[in-house]
Amino acid sequence: MFEKIGFIGCGNMGTAMLKGILASGKRKAEEIMISCRTKETLEEKKAAYGVNITTDNREVAEFADLLFLAVKPQFYEGVIAQIQDVVTAQKLVVSIAPGKTLSWFEQQFGRPVKIIRTMPNTPAMVGAGMMGMCAGSTVTEEELQQVRDVCSGFSETEVVPEHLMDVVTAVSGSSPAYVFLFIEAMADAAVAGGMPRAQAYKFAAQAVMGSAKMVLETGMHPGELKDMVCSPAGTTIQAVRVLEEKGMRSSVFEAMMKCLDISRGM
Repeated sequence: MFEKIGFIGCGNMGTAMLKGILASGKRKAEEIMISCRTKETLEEKKAAYGVNITTDNREVAEFADLLFLAVKPQFYEGVIAQIQDVVTAQKLVVSIAPGKTLSWFEQQFGRPVKIIRTMPNTPAMVGAGMMGMCAGSTVTEEELQQVRDVCSGFSETEVVPEHLMDVVTAVSGSSPAYVFLFIEAMADAAVAGGMPRAQAYKFAAQAVMGSAKMVLETGMHPGELKDMVCSPAGTTIQAVRVLEEKGMRSSVFEAMMKCLDISRGM
């Protein structure tokens, strides 16, 4: 079992994952070590979560049985160069970077390593994340399940073939931004109609959350649920008509395909 957990990088996503692991009781603070570039950030994390801290990435890699690389994709190569000789065959590395393939990691480490490639999303910050993951050939099923258990503290998880990981980036990794844009637009329209802004955000956000819950819990097709709201000669079908006229469905489709293309090229 992976008793000790390390985080190299602890920005928004790393912090969300750390917070979820601690809040769920998956690990205790003394079983976790994090590294960041600045001492100030580390002291803030220490005060907030009580975890071990260091500015030395190698120290984290030596400490951890399960090591999360939570830095920006452009820093991965440099970080791996720092830690590659202390990542033993018994340790398991978890990536959260888009575009970095399992074979890329083996090339960077210069040998086969236990690696799980994942793509989380920012709703992990409120314990409602969605994470896709795929495992390298040296990772056992038991080890994969252990990682899924750790991640369940902040996210739902699904194992997917590696060729779908870039699709995961488009459909869940990046998609909170699309949804936030939609909520903001609905709230702006409500404000234009006379509703106070704070109230408008609450109405719009709750409608999105409730609608998503209906899709997940009823098992009904989204189109069927949409039809349930669209009464004959009613208000909703006219709103849907305008959305179709303005190309909402096509815009979302094309935006996701662009996201997919960029992820594949990283």
